[in-house]
Amino acid sequence: MAWQTPMDRRNVATLDAAPRTPGSNQFTPKLISVLREGYDLAKFRADAVAGLTVAIVALPLAMALGIASGASPDKGLITAVVAGFLISALGGSRVQVGGPTGAFVVVIFKIIAQHGYDGLLVATMLAGLILIVAGLFKLGLIIKFIPHPVVTGFTAGIAVIIASSQVKDFLGLTIDHVPAEFLPKWGAYLDAIGSIHPWTAAIGVGALVIIIGLRRVSPRLPGFLIAVIVAAVLVLVLKLPVETIGSRFPNMPTGLPMPSLPRINLTLVQAVLPSAFVIAFLAGIEALLSCVVADGMTGFRHRSNQELIGQGVANIASAAFGGLPATGAIARTATNVRSGGRTPIAGIMHALFVLLFMLFGAELMKAVPMAALAAILFMVAWGMSEIDRFVALLRMPMGERVVLLLTFGLTVFVDLTVAIAVGVTIASLMFMARMSQTVAISGGDGAVSADDSENEEIHQREKLPAGVEVFQISGPFFFGVAGELLDRLRGMGAKPHTIILRMRLVPYLDASGAAALEAFVNQAAVGKCRVILSGAQPQPLEVLGRANLGRSSSIVTHADNYPDALAMAAVPGIGSQA
Repeated sequence: MAWQTPMDRRNVATLDAAPRTPGSNQFTPKLISVLREGYDLAKFRADAVAGLTVAIVALPLAMALGIASGASPDKGLITAVVAGFLISALGGSRVQVGGPTGAFVVVIFKIIAQHGYDGLLVATMLAGLILIVAGLFKLGLIIKFIPHPVVTGFTAGIAVIIASSQVKDFLGLTIDHVPAEFLPKWGAYLDAIGSIHPWTAAIGVGALVIIIGLRRVSPRLPGFLIAVIVAAVLVLVLKLPVETIGSRFPNMPTGLPMPSLPRINLTLVQAVLPSAFVIAFLAGIEALLSCVVADGMTGFRHRSNQELIGQGVANIASAAFGGLPATGAIARTATNVRSGGRTPIAGIMHALFVLLFMLFGAELMKAVPMAALAAILFMVAWGMSEIDRFVALLRMPMGERVVLLLTFGLTVFVDLTVAIAVGVTIASLMFMARMSQTVAISGGDGAVSADDSENEEIHQREKLPAGVEVFQISGPFFFGVAGELLDRLRGMGAKPHTIILRMRLVPYLDASGAAALEAFVNQAAVGKCRVILSGAQPQPLEVLGRANLGRSSSIVTHADNYPDALAMAAVPGIGSQA
């Protein structure tokens, strides 16, 4: 029986979400879980149909992405076969379909230009290792904290770069060398605008019209494949003088090559390591986003850490066969789900069908016009741009807009690595600035605490003994607000003999906050003032213990609650330092 009903999906999702032992199945590929549940012929038929459907979509897309990356169409197909097979077989999603995606195009093109194809293979293998380590260290959930303006900004930037790279093939421009940089590239296009090849432009526009028209009229049909078939037939029948895959890549191999290791040396590893981190970052982001989308469509629940491990193994294997970086592809995964795929077998079948196309359809592939592939990549770029989300983020507060536009601009005009680093850094700093505004330090200047929980006094200063001051910290105490406490102490007039720091409203303390507290205690000691910490929660108490400010510390005293702290402060010498 096929899993189609909402009740069936809820039952499966419950099984996925409730392992017998905590953590017992988080590193188990979903393929194994499916086989344990039982797999019959009816499920295989549904998965095979879905796999064939996805393969038809993936075939022209893999070739187009291989060419756009500065490689060749067979490299994209190898990636779809090898990585697609392993992502489904070893991943943490039941319906994920993997392969080459547009997110990698810019990075791959740059690596090949700077370090050759061996450099790309080394970077891809390193990225695979990084993904495996990330999965083993259970970092799968951390990636979800990457801010949306950063993700949207660099994906939109990549979309602009991909679309820009296809103008020459789409219009048939006569250009000896197309610059890699964005502005010089468009300058070269404008200089060569008079060399548009009419037949090439007609094929490109026709393919684009077919794809867009089919999406509106009959979106279930494989628009990419139909467009390239129609374009190829027209070129063959009419003998049109346009560039095809065969004319640009006359020696394109068929089938899979034997696996081998690329040329590896320490200098090359050091050179490509930053790019390897970018590949791993993009692969992790896109794969887990695809898993989340698939979960929403099916009711299943993916295993994020196992998904990262599967992605890592797939990238290492893809590089060993001479392929490109790979990740989970949202569009192909959604096509799989809509076509009835419900287990990893569908993704495996997709890879096997692409392999069959490579073995028996190579000659037909060579007839595909480059302009038709350019039309496909225009549509890929449009999908990646997420224009609706981009516009929506432009209506957000100024900080969100700054991060979005900065990441977008750096991606297009500077470098993807720089864009990600700067975007994440700026977004993090803005977040910490907002968090610092939620932290309050009251007391020391006549301020009153408004908190009345746990029977503590509303007016925390009313019963203070003479020579005793009290501060209350509310909120996470981290490096962004740590300096304020010292400023309060320095701004005090007559120095008290005891200061009480109420900490029960501090849920989190970081190393910088602990260092600020230590500096506060030491500065107070200079003025012969002791410090009592009141009601510290478990996490801050653990950090304080590591900073020698715990309950066994000789320089600070702890009280379980505020009344106990007041009692200690009222008796001279109790808790004071020797």
